[in-house]
Amino acid sequence: MHCAIVRSLNAHHHAKTQPLIAPAAKTVLETGNHRPAGNPFPIAMNDELADKGYLVRSADDLVTLARTGSLMWMQFGLACCAIEMMQMAMPRYDVEQFGFAPRASLRQSDVMIVAGTLCNKMAPALRKVYDQMAEPRYVISMGSCANGGGYYHYCYSVTRGCDRVVLVDFYVPGCPPTAEALLYGVRLLERKIRRKGSIER
Repeated sequence: MHCAIVRSLNAHHHAKTQPLIAPAAKTVLETGNHRPAGNPFPIAMNDELADKGYLVRSADDLVTLARTGSLMWMQFGLACCAIEMMQMAMPRYDVEQFGFAPRASLRQSDVMIVAGTLCNKMAPALRKVYDQMAEPRYVISMGSCANGGGYYHYCYSVTRGCDRVVLVDFYVPGCPPTAEALLYGVRLLERKIRRKGSIER
């Protein structure tokens, strides 16, 4: 009898706590019909292959598919936003399942995530790293300080936004933004690359 009560209490506690986590992950990573959100190209390619038995695609489509599926990001963590950037790469969110993997070499990186407060002394180093990245290159500005100076907007030693130094593709607002928000920004960047659909940027 005691074991049955404990088992029912555990089941009740599990039923109460489980829905708090599942919907948040589902809205970010999954849409209807249990198909992964994001790139529709593999789904259409699979349907066409099952229907006709062969594929007809342009070289631009193949290059775009390869580019969106193997984006390497350069970690440019400057302040507290870098903690959430690291969290995005951990197993809970696992950004590598989308082909978005960290890279320590700037010459092999496609994306730079500027996370944190950019000071005037660090701005030339940021620009030097950006210039050494190969084209096409993309920049995600993460957090209020990287977007526009944030809390330190009127500080004499802070650059009021990294877009004064490099070309920014996406801004992720927040102080600091959550790992889910940064992951959403990454997915929007992949969508932008697919929409561009060209070998050259």
